[in-house]
Amino acid sequence: MKTEKPELPEDPNGHRRRLLEGMGKVVAEKGYADVTIADIVAAAGVSRRTFYEHFKTKAQCLTALYAAASSNALDVLRNAIDPTHDWETQVEKAISAYFGCLAQNPVLLRTLFIEILGLGVEGLAARRRVNQELADFMLQVINVPARARKNRPPLHPDIAMAVVGGINELILDAIERNRTDRLQELVSPSLQLVRAVT
Repeated sequence: MKTEKPELPEDPNGHRRRLLEGMGKVVAEKGYADVTIADIVAAAGVSRRTFYEHFKTKAQCLTALYAAASSNALDVLRNAIDPTHDWETQVEKAISAYFGCLAQNPVLLRTLFIEILGLGVEGLAARRRVNQELADFMLQVINVPARARKNRPPLHPDIAMAVVGGINELILDAIERNRTDRLQELVSPSLQLVRAVT
């Protein structure tokens, strides 16, 4: 089931964007547990009052950062799709574009894949929403009419989610080994994983 994105309030001064950027910066420097709202507003160059106009808590701010960055990565995936190619070529191009997007900001990458889990239930829920969007995207690309005409069964949603989990583990491993500059090396094993279940 696809959930609609919440309507964001008007932000003509870009305060929300600056707060998200500030959150990303200070979490990368200090780790989420040690970040204060004072740190976030100082990095964003806005007042504490402005922070509370946009977020109730620092956890809500990190969740919003996670959602915004994930939405950007999903847009990269969607834009990499070319329906004139077979699904395997599309998946390969999409995975490559996705890893390229993630590799552009290794500090933010660590924040989003590691620090989001520090939020407990709220962070896990945010991660699950994004993983569901990724799995839905995979199903959309792979379960095309041409596949059915070749008498191949559709990819099951649970298997798509398992693939997303597997790719996430590859990314986490790269982060832990300080190999985020080599994310493109994960394209091949990720594609092998997709092929193995389709």
